[in-house]
Amino acid sequence: MKKSNLVTIAFVLLIGLMISCSKTDLALPTLNSTVVTAPKVVVSPTPMSVIDPYAAIKLAFGTNIDPQNLLNYANQAIPNYIVKDNTGSNVITNAKASLGRVLFYDKNLSTTNTISCSSCHKQNFAFSDTSLTSAGVEGGQTVRHSMRLINSRFSIESKFFWNERATSLEQQTTMPIQDHLEMGFSGVNGRGNLASLLAKLSKINYYNELFKFVYGDTVVTEARMQESLAQFIRSIQSFDSKYDAGRVQVRNDNDPFPNFTATENTGKNLYMTPPVFNANGIRIAGGLGCNGCHNAPEFDIDPNSRNNGVIGVIGSNDIELNDTRAPSLRDLTKTDGSINSRMMHNGVFNNLAAVLAHYNNIPANQRNNNLDGKLRPGNNTQQLNLTTEERDAVIAFMKTLSGTLVYTDKKWATPFINQ
Repeated sequence: MKKSNLVTIAFVLLIGLMISCSKTDLALPTLNSTVVTAPKVVVSPTPMSVIDPYAAIKLAFGTNIDPQNLLNYANQAIPNYIVKDNTGSNVITNAKASLGRVLFYDKNLSTTNTISCSSCHKQNFAFSDTSLTSAGVEGGQTVRHSMRLINSRFSIESKFFWNERATSLEQQTTMPIQDHLEMGFSGVNGRGNLASLLAKLSKINYYNELFKFVYGDTVVTEARMQESLAQFIRSIQSFDSKYDAGRVQVRNDNDPFPNFTATENTGKNLYMTPPVFNANGIRIAGGLGCNGCHNAPEFDIDPNSRNNGVIGVIGSNDIELNDTRAPSLRDLTKTDGSINSRMMHNGVFNNLAAVLAHYNNIPANQRNNNLDGKLRPGNNTQQLNLTTEERDAVIAFMKTLSGTLVYTDKKWATPFINQ
């Protein structure tokens, strides 16, 4: 055979061997003809980093607000004898109330980043202020004493502020923000207006995440702020008082409460029972008739009430005749009997005895043409002729209206970890 043919045959055999090796994943023959397959190397793709949609919320609030495990605002226990409710269509949800909580405590809602709603409405004082007037931005002061916010939801009255200038709680929530003396977004004297605030909040990362979580997008509007703030405020409730513990055991408020002292039950009867007056407006029988304006068990103000004879203006000799709104009488005091804040729109009284002294002998004032009819029997200003024992009994009853949980429950506390 020619040498060239041998070379050709060897080349063909080499090619065949190479093809065979490729078909067996480069299996290599061993001395005993056993084939060992080389292991395949699997390269895993580099995982993409997961973006936390609540990173800014966690940074600002820690565990105080967890969108995946919200605190309970929507399904709180309410006694079955509580029937008044001004919620309307703005039904409380956990998500919107949580957003409202942030807005309530956020000082970014003021022009100077120094004042929030909670600056005037402090949890440890039943969401009121111990100061006569509350501090606003750049040295401003509120014109009236800050009203307690306990049980704002549970009343027939739907108007807000002492003079009822807000037709709803929703409308009320953004009015202090736009007040020049309070939170400052008035649009006056070079200050920004509400549109400026909305733009400001839109640039804050935790609001982008919160509005996205609650509303599905990051748009900040006044209506959304009002809706959420009102839900948070309406969620603030107090039904764990000595009064409530007794009320649940009886048919109605006229029955003696088994958990009350004799003095507290006497005070309750005086509170509930209408007075009997003579022709000169002097009480000759009956009780004090407090329930006629502040009706149990909510102890909310009658929406048809006129003023109560307190018509003074803070720091002025002027008078105001249209301050006819009042908060619930619940939690006027703490359970130890200390008052949470001054009382009336001008903070003129700093104890319950002074309040009863006022109602005991309503001052006659010719300029007051809006005094409530229940306080001027026979067109005379009422004189209750309270005894010391009666006064003390009514005060003892008033103190039974105070709870404890509202002062400490974290769902109504600041959510900010650095505040």
